[in-house]
Amino acid sequence: MEKEPLISIITITYNAARVLMPTMESVKAQTFRNFEHIVVDGASKDETVEIARRYDGTRILSERDRGLYDAMNKGLRLARGRYVLFLNAGDAFHAPDTLEAYARCALRGDDIIYGDTVVVDSDRRVLRPRHHTAPARLDLKSFSRGMLVCHQAFMVRRELAPEYDLSYRFSGDYDWTLRCIAASDPARNANLNTITIDYLDDGITDHNKLASLRERYRIMARTYGRIPTFLRHIGFLFRAARKKLRKF
Repeated sequence: MEKEPLISIITITYNAARVLMPTMESVKAQTFRNFEHIVVDGASKDETVEIARRYDGTRILSERDRGLYDAMNKGLRLARGRYVLFLNAGDAFHAPDTLEAYARCALRGDDIIYGDTVVVDSDRRVLRPRHHTAPARLDLKSFSRGMLVCHQAFMVRRELAPEYDLSYRFSGDYDWTLRCIAASDPARNANLNTITIDYLDDGITDHNKLASLRERYRIMARTYGRIPTFLRHIGFLFRAARKKLRKF
């Protein structure tokens, strides 16, 4: 029987030939090797699958799906690792020793392991840090301020990871992350205190911002209560207005 890998890296693709190679190369470059890489493709019509096949050992599933979160659920079902991490097409590990840093905490049995993120352009140039910084303590209370940890920088024990709720189209990752945190022990959640992921500034949520914010509001109201969520969003609006005024 094949040895169970410590980490399952899951990459979701659909017509991603233009952006996939940096993702695959960053996985190939990792100094830590006890992982599996699963590519779940939505029956791409371009060369996505052909590019993925160039990388030995990559497990590939290519078939039609019902959207991003359905594909992620397929990845979870295929995963054999003790931990799962989603690294989607276009995104990349920040450095060759990034996975090694995750693995050190995984080997001691932490529940959730996470780091910070920078935003890059299609030429892999760093544009800026992500607007949120990963919290020192990861618990449900910390996430009442929004998605403080980028989904791609969030690695969780597979047994704590539920399937994604397909009723969400754009903010299912926020809902999933909250449910992972709720199942974890905050004392066993580890901040790596370093940049771990390069996030490509070209995501599905970026093109559907308003719909994403509406879904996130529903998720927060369900988790934290309607009145606290409403009051917190008033604060969000004031902060956004102040930022625009400063720029002006």
